[in-house]
Amino acid sequence: MLKRLLPILLVFACISTANAAAFKIAALVNGDIISNEDLSDQRAIFMLNSPIPYNEQTKDMINDRVLAQTIEQKIKSQAIAKAGISVSDEEVNNQLKVWAQKNKLNISSLDKKINKKALSENIRTEIGWVKLIRRQFYQTSGLTQKEIDETIKEVTQDMSIKKYLVSEIFIKKENAKDIEGLVAKLREDPRFELYAAHFSEAPSAANGGNLGWINSGKMLSSLEMRLSKMKPGEISDAILIGNGYYIVKLQQVFDPKQNPNFTPDQKEIKTLLENQKMEAISKKQLQDIKQTAIIEIKK
Repeated sequence: MLKRLLPILLVFACISTANAAAFKIAALVNGDIISNEDLSDQRAIFMLNSPIPYNEQTKDMINDRVLAQTIEQKIKSQAIAKAGISVSDEEVNNQLKVWAQKNKLNISSLDKKINKKALSENIRTEIGWVKLIRRQFYQTSGLTQKEIDETIKEVTQDMSIKKYLVSEIFIKKENAKDIEGLVAKLREDPRFELYAAHFSEAPSAANGGNLGWINSGKMLSSLEMRLSKMKPGEISDAILIGNGYYIVKLQQVFDPKQNPNFTPDQKEIKTLLENQKMEAISKKQLQDIKQTAIIEIKK
């Protein structure tokens, strides 16, 4: 008990009595504190690219998502430290430049919008997590030439089947009060992936809603029927299936009759398989850590 209380006591010992009144613990992750100030910083970073405004209607959903992401960052950070993995300031700064360029932002003016230190720590954690997962990948069997050859064979056979490149947003019934309004916004705003990443309740949200290529005959008939009538770039109406609504965007269609000479590239297949394996390792590692972590959310 004393070991778990020690981080809290140290924090309060370092802040003045005036600040202590404003300081609030939002959550504890294995004894490490996430404060209300931490969440405020993370929310500002989250909202920097959010297509949805922060208001009375959206704040609970946004705050819940920010809290979940901040807890996950803390879990990753702890695992990185435990594994003894280091990330240099140079690595962080280089990635920060890439991040700013991608988001069309000036690094020198970032502090006016967000807490730059908090963003840098997020980047440090993600770099460290990639290093941790890559280490585990190479400590296992890695990737064999047999796997590459078999995949090339499967891909070659697979390319004889019509398929759709699809992205999705899934919203549970109880959270779909303005589902038609969301469809309307998606048709006006080209950032479908951003909406999916922020608000979809499907696992694919982590990939911006991207489901990848789906073969004809391998999806629900109601979805395939809708996709077969759509053109690339179009967004469907909200489709009620089971306990929620699906909104799908058709990215591309592959028709073997129009593309009969496709040959997969060995280098691309190798990269694809490595990424798939590392993604699987990452998901399992995070799931395993979460199951053993002691997480206390303060209301």
